[in-house]
Amino acid sequence: MAGGRPSDAFGGDVRRRDVFPLLVLHLLAREPAYGNRLIAQIEAVTEGLISVNPNTMYPLLKQLESRGFVDGNWEHQDRRTRRFYSITSAGRREYRRLKAEVEPFLDSVIRSVSLIRDEIYAEPSPRS
Repeated sequence: MAGGRPSDAFGGDVRRRDVFPLLVLHLLAREPAYGNRLIAQIEAVTEGLISVNPNTMYPLLKQLESRGFVDGNWEHQDRRTRRFYSITSAGRREYRRLKAEVEPFLDSVIRSVSLIRDEIYAEPSPRS
């Protein structure tokens, strides 16, 4: 997209603080995964609207791990390969909290985009 990144629609700080962790915890609640797989899954779920940089994903995973929301384990303990992350009980509680907290924000994005669409594509009323 010219002039901006696809993920700009999700509002900077709110996106980083709430939407990304919610998406990561949501995906990890389904099954354990490693960082690059989570990046690909987020891009697939959002049909490319959100493009996550590894420089965003890996610090987020470290933060979630340090807060006890996910556990990370190397695929092969004897060498550093892929680090698989799984959600913890505390992570499930945080997932439920974020899910409730982020929904009004997502609803407002949907409303705003719908208003823009309606304004631009609505049939003009006939002039008298």
